[in-house]
Amino acid sequence: MRLNRAWIESRIPHHGRMCLLDEVIDWSATRVSCRSSTHREADNPLRAYGRLGIACGIEYAAQAMAVHGALVAASSPAGHGAPLAGAPAAGAPAAGFLAAVRDVRFHSLRLDDVQGDLICDAVRMAGDATTALYEFELRSEAALLLRGRATVVFDAGLPFGPPGRSDE
Repeated sequence: MRLNRAWIESRIPHHGRMCLLDEVIDWSATRVSCRSSTHREADNPLRAYGRLGIACGIEYAAQAMAVHGALVAASSPAGHGAPLAGAPAAGAPAAGFLAAVRDVRFHSLRLDDVQGDLICDAVRMAGDATTALYEFELRSEAALLLRGRATVVFDAGLPFGPPGRSDE
């Protein structure tokens, strides 16, 4: 089942133009695949000096990881795909912070000159209630654009929700 941009915006902290993903194409307890066309938009908020550099692809991957966390939290009693001590309640993903990226390989210079849609795949390789390790890949129909690994740290003390909403 594909999930659209409105669904994504309601579950990650990025809204409006800063929400870079258009839809969830596929997902499971360990992986997510998302599609985006926002790299071609002239008002993309990550553009600088009239271009969208390839390093901005890491933000696309980070948003895919956030989407994955929301999907798993909504479908699992423990919030992260398996019963974990200290995990948030179902439907309430913990706030996550991108703590590190490693082994990032760029296979292009820019994103804004990619003609087709971007596909971002993120695979959760390991983790617990406080951290997650993902491998990610950003590609077009024609080519691999970047790949790497990311560590996400969850802060269960901070509620997640749209601006102005309090879950306390």
